[in-house]
Amino acid sequence: MSDVRLASPQGKWILLTTVLGSSMAMVDSTVVNVALPRIGRDLDADLAALQWTVNAYMLTLAGLILLGGSLGDRYGRRKIFVLGVVWFAAASLLCGLAPNVGVLVAARALQGIGGALLTPGSLALIQASFHPDDRAKAVGLWSGFGGIGAAIGPFLGGWLVDGPGWRWVFLINVPMALICAPIAVRHVPESADGRKHGRFDVLGAALGAVALALVTYALIEARNGSLVVVLTALAGVAAGVAFVYVEKRSADPMMPPDIFASRQFTAVNLVTFCVYAAFGGFFFLTALQLQVVAGYSALQAGTALLPTTALMLLFSARSGELAQRIGPRIPLTVGPLLCATAMLLMLRVGPDASYLVDVVPALLVMGAGMVTLVAPLTATVLASVDTARAGLASGINNAAARAAGLIAVAALPLLAGMGPDAYRSAPAFDHAFDRAMLWCAGVLVVGSVLAYATVRRPAPDCRRPECLTHGWVTAPPLEPRAGKGRLE
Repeated sequence: MSDVRLASPQGKWILLTTVLGSSMAMVDSTVVNVALPRIGRDLDADLAALQWTVNAYMLTLAGLILLGGSLGDRYGRRKIFVLGVVWFAAASLLCGLAPNVGVLVAARALQGIGGALLTPGSLALIQASFHPDDRAKAVGLWSGFGGIGAAIGPFLGGWLVDGPGWRWVFLINVPMALICAPIAVRHVPESADGRKHGRFDVLGAALGAVALALVTYALIEARNGSLVVVLTALAGVAAGVAFVYVEKRSADPMMPPDIFASRQFTAVNLVTFCVYAAFGGFFFLTALQLQVVAGYSALQAGTALLPTTALMLLFSARSGELAQRIGPRIPLTVGPLLCATAMLLMLRVGPDASYLVDVVPALLVMGAGMVTLVAPLTATVLASVDTARAGLASGINNAAARAAGLIAVAALPLLAGMGPDAYRSAPAFDHAFDRAMLWCAGVLVVGSVLAYATVRRPAPDCRRPECLTHGWVTAPPLEPRAGKGRLE
């Protein structure tokens, strides 16, 4: 069914459902960073445990998001979406009730599985349900409301942490799910891809997730310098090699190697990895810096991050239009350089930092850089492959961005020399934060140089993505596969 009109009551219910579902995952990915110092104090957790609190979620989400989209295509997008919402809410409840950091990390990993089921499903439901004449507007509204959710997320997280407590950062997902799931069951039509499918690439998904998990563990625990860490790192590399081997030999691979035959697709994904590695490290460490070093409350720290997301929400569509006129090379070169400048401006944020004088300039430059590059990045990824593989290309790009954030959160504290108790000492954390920002700026410069050297203007008749207007800060937006009932 793909003839629902946006102005109809059912169309409004579908839009509300998809916005609520995607907002659960999006808001959760932004609010948790603000809560980390309080979680660490309440659960007596060291820095490695805080890294795992963030990375356990990103690990399962990045490893399974492609599989989640395929499940929806085969078994019904509404069914898998609702399953993801319920799963995510149950895992959120477990996070909110966690008695110790071990349970919290395990629950966060379960949350990531729910996110992998519902995140690709939200946009796929719009594409499969709405009349072709209304899809672009529906996607724009979905993306715009999602951007508002991303902007509100840190503010809401800070208010919850300072008010009822950090556990409500997770518990708030439960009432959202209680609203979202029944609406989806009642008002959203079921849809699936009627084409014949091969077997699921379960082995490939498992090897990819295991490789990421082992490498992440090795990076987080590397400061111990033990034999176990070395063996884990080697096992992670071996799992990565096995993943590539399996994907080459699989009849229906999760990540077909031949898609990387497009030099532009490969290059843009490398740029994506550099950019989102820096973003992941920035948002993880900045929330800590503002509270541990600058002395901000959780609410102040969350509110402080609003300018970046607000600029994304307001101007990314215009940036996408500009990139269509002048080509992606300039935006993908200039954008990372602006973000690198923002990282250097963050060196001014120290003890008793002034928000207007020290923090706002960095965040405004950061927002300008993200506005410049994020929408063109999405468009260039989709333009670099055949139309029929646009959804696959988008999924791979999204997974690459999330994997980059995962690696950055694991590696940056190690590279910056942060000890297990660094976040409990303002001078120690401040010194390490400065080194981390220099690392982030360097990675962004590498991404800029790579974009300048490799990215070219796509063909005039290339596919343009519908989801150009967005406020996503942790990963590019997903574009579902072209297929029955969806954008051709």
